[in-house]
Amino acid sequence: MLPTYVLITPARNEGRFIELTIKSMVAQTMRPLKWIIVSDGSTDGTDDIVRQYVAKYPWIELVSMPQRSERHFTGKVHAFNAGRERIKNLEYEVIASLDGDISFDEDYFSFLLQKLAEDPSLGLVGTPFKEGSNPTYDYRFASIEHVSGACQVFRRQCFEDVGGYIPVKGGCIDDIAVITARMKGWKTKTFTDKVCYHHREMGTAQQSLLRSRFKNGAKDYAIGNHPLWEVFRGVYQMGNRPYLLGGLLVVLGYFWAAIRRSERPVSRELVKFYRREQMRRLRRLLGGKAVSQTTELQHPPHCA
Repeated sequence: MLPTYVLITPARNEGRFIELTIKSMVAQTMRPLKWIIVSDGSTDGTDDIVRQYVAKYPWIELVSMPQRSERHFTGKVHAFNAGRERIKNLEYEVIASLDGDISFDEDYFSFLLQKLAEDPSLGLVGTPFKEGSNPTYDYRFASIEHVSGACQVFRRQCFEDVGGYIPVKGGCIDDIAVITARMKGWKTKTFTDKVCYHHREMGTAQQSLLRSRFKNGAKDYAIGNHPLWEVFRGVYQMGNRPYLLGGLLVVLGYFWAAIRRSERPVSRELVKFYRREQMRRLRRLLGGKAVSQTTELQHPPHCA
């Protein structure tokens, strides 16, 4: 028997893509007990699209939040928590966060639930995501233990141990949850047997691609990336679009945040834990001992 699950989707102005996500969920071989779609002040018709499906499928519920002027990541957390409040009286074993701009095949959730059922030490699972024709990502620089924020499937106890998502305005709430889960002793893993398809390019909802690269570097500093790891990461990113400049901006964003001594929303304990992980991976890379799994399928991490 697969574990029972609930699903929460914070959605802000996802009118272009959310129907793709809904159609993917309706087609699932194993549907959730409840799917709460939280429209976070959407003004583009997102609510109207969702209502069409709510009328047909009683396990889908729409929660509409008040409009707000800014788009930032604390809003996503507040929306998620509003959805979680609606399922607090349900008995479930797994809770998943799903973005409103992705699609996937009909066995996607049954596949991930099976992985949790097979290994009780797994606290969080997911798959890589694919964006258009972008090249696949090298998992030497995004550990197989990282789980993209596009779809994070938590064992309920793990999510509660983590303390849920932390409302950080600058982002990386998904990354913080993944790292904290491992720090708490849970295993986290991306399974490359499947992918989901991300229809909006990562980090570009209200900003240019170059600006998003600079901000990604600042986010890397915020969650505690080791400086040496960041330099290698930037060099690797120079081989991806936008070539050279994109990787340079990642590094510049990191060191600009370091010079300014930007506040870190994570504990020193988490920073030390994460840096130890990165240095272990870097030693494997420089020693030519990269694990064979790491090149099976390569996609950029999703840092929300």
